[in-house]
This record gives sequence, C-alpha cells and structure tokens, in this order.
Amino acid sequence: MNIAKSHQIINIERQAAPLRQQVLEALRRAIVSGRLAPGRRLIERELIEMMGVSRTVIREALRQIEAEGLIEIIPNKGPVVRALSAAEAKDLYRIRAVLEGLAARLFAESASAVAVAELEAALENIVRAYRGASGEQALDAKTGFYDLLYQGTGSETLIAMLSQVQARIWRWRAVGLTHPKRAAGRLDESVRNLQAMVTAIRDKNGDMAERIARDEVSRAAVEVMRLIAVEHETTSDPG
Repeated sequence: MNIAKSHQIINIERQAAPLRQQVLEALRRAIVSGRLAPGRRLIERELIEMMGVSRTVIREALRQIEAEGLIEIIPNKGPVVRALSAAEAKDLYRIRAVLEGLAARLFAESASAVAVAELEAALENIVRAYRGASGEQALDAKTGFYDLLYQGTGSETLIAMLSQVQARIWRWRAVGLTHPKRAAGRLDESVRNLQAMVTAIRDKNGDMAERIARDEVSRAAVEVMRLIAVEHETTSDPG
C-alpha cells in the first residue's frame, strides 16, 4: 500500500481534544464515509506512519472501533473493516426504536426548558445541513441532535446503552443520508417527524414523543433495508 496515498484517506488535524480521541474519530469517520471500504485491512504500521502517532494510540483506537462493530479481527489477517449486513441492520434498528422511544419519553417528562431549547437549536442545524451542506455535515448535525436527546433523559444507564447503539448506527445513518439512490422526500419526512417529536417534548407529552420517535426509527429502517437491497442487486447483477 502506498503511504502517500493513505494520507488522503485519513488526516489528523491537531486540535484541543486528546490525541487518542482525534485518532478514534478519524478512523471512525473514514470507515463510516466509505474511505476505508468493507474488507479493507488496517495494518498497524501503516496507520502509525500515516497518522504520526504511537502504536499504543493506534491499538486503543482499534480496540474501541472493534467494540463498536466497525472492524473485526480475522486470524492471520488482523483488523479488517466489517461489511454491512441486512441482518445486523434489522437487529440494530429494532433495538434503537425501543431505546430511542424511551429516551424521547424521559426527555419529555424531565428535561428543563434550557435542554428543550438546545434540542430545538440542534434540529435547526439538521434543517440547515439538509438544505445544502455535505453529507458529512448532515451526519454530524443529526448525531449532535441525538446526543442531546440522550443526555436529556437524565439516565446514565440509558445513555450508555444508546451510545453503544449510536456508534454502530453511524454507518447506517451515513448510508441513508448520502446514498445516491436514497428515496426522494425521505429527508423532508425525517425533519417533519423530528419536529413533531420536539413539539411533543416541549409539551411534555411523553406518550406522543415516544410514539413519534419509534415511528421515525422504523421509517429509517425501511429506507436502509431498501438501500441494502439496491446495493445487493447492483453487486450481483452480471451485466
């Protein structure tokens, strides 16, 4: 593998965040965006050279993204970017619907006016991102919204569970936001659902917030499963 080309795949910009966090985020983004494609081997030596960090930092990052389900360790081959599977997507979205519905309910029942205002602002970020930003910016905006939703639950246990699911959902969310064959109108539908959920939260209607949250996840799952089928048809078409 050409190391010079590798720098085009993963670039570390030194920031205030801890270096290990920067490396983790860079690797995660490279996988989620497809710059590191499914089946790609992640060789420690090459990662160290391209990122300019220690072996310890690289190994810590690899352990974390393995726990998130983004890579797998194959005997005699090492870390490899995992392929996306329909079965995994179906399972994850079912779990996400239940947990996220509960999060919306708890937020509605206990969140402060300040927390609600922050959630509304995060929703506006999504709207702006959908109107013209890059797919990566849209992904960031939506992830930021859900991070606030989870934090507003006040439940450390639920936050921890959702954070684990969220890490694995990232790749599916990226598919839904950036796929060239995504359904026309799906982004607008998602915004309407989130607006309705935020309204229910503002009104402290936990029942309604939970129903809308679960419905939005179910609709997202349908779209992702459709796109997976499209990809399968494309790769299996001999013509």
